[in-house]
Amino acid sequence: MSYLLQVENLQVDISLAAGDLHAVRGVTFGVEKGKTLGLVGESGCGKSMSALAVMNLLPPRARRQAAQLRFAGLDLRGMDEEKMMDLRGNRMSMIFQEPMTSLNPSYTIGNQITEALLCHRRGTRAEARDRAVLLLEKVGITAAARRLKQYPHQLSGGLRQRVMIAMALMCGPELVIADEPTTALDVTIQAQILLLLAQLQKEFQMAMILITHDLGVVSTVADRVAVMYAGQVVEQRPTEKIFLDPLHPYTQGLLDCLPIPGKTPRGSRLGSIPGKVPSLIGDLRGCSFANRCAYAREGCPRQEIPLKESEPGGAYRCVLSPEECRQNARREPDR
Repeated sequence: MSYLLQVENLQVDISLAAGDLHAVRGVTFGVEKGKTLGLVGESGCGKSMSALAVMNLLPPRARRQAAQLRFAGLDLRGMDEEKMMDLRGNRMSMIFQEPMTSLNPSYTIGNQITEALLCHRRGTRAEARDRAVLLLEKVGITAAARRLKQYPHQLSGGLRQRVMIAMALMCGPELVIADEPTTALDVTIQAQILLLLAQLQKEFQMAMILITHDLGVVSTVADRVAVMYAGQVVEQRPTEKIFLDPLHPYTQGLLDCLPIPGKTPRGSRLGSIPGKVPSLIGDLRGCSFANRCAYAREGCPRQEIPLKESEPGGAYRCVLSPEECRQNARREPDR
């Protein structure tokens, strides 16, 4: 399998007064050209930190290590900042989580959206402006030329999100990382943004990493899903298999929390995952989900649990066999 982006054993540690915070622990995934990988999990599980590590935009106290971190054949691990700046916003770009804080309130939309093209490509301001108008129209913004003169506070949340998408596409990147692109938007606008991303991905043939805590979102967009918990990938498989045949108890717990249209009776009680995510500071060993897992065994909190192959192209992190996981998924656990 040929990957545009290949990440192997990625680790991100952050130095704190209480000790090292192990934000990302041995994360491995790949993204093919023109395909979408969904990174799913609770807040604080390491999704955004993994993406920032790929872009080399980590906070000052963070340290990044990886066995492999390659983009389009380029090794990102030892790449200096000048070369990374040539890649960021050009061949790989990111749609950040909150457009109101990502857009500079002191500059017009036009100044901000044309900046990437002027930095990375030789061209005039007129050419950059024409490209900006074209992309704003593609993302569904009417009167695009007039919008270039407006400031972020003059746009609604949905329009600001569309501006962020257009900005990410200015240089025609091969990879786009969308970090919670529908956060704080109402349901109708969320659906429009997701449909827009899918259409643009098909038109521009770009790869995409979609970061979200919403499994319902990735079910409609992603080709593969990597489920993250406590800084680790606990299950990574094709989207259809994740939803029809979840293996890891955490994935099963997430799916139990979702209502199924046409099947979940109105007013019925949805599932829940008891307990809380353990601290990621200090010495970590064993299964991080053991304290919340209804199927945990005596050795789970102590033994190191590597990713195991579930089928060709799929993996999960659990001491149980695939058949034992499937049997657990079929019965209601005692919580």
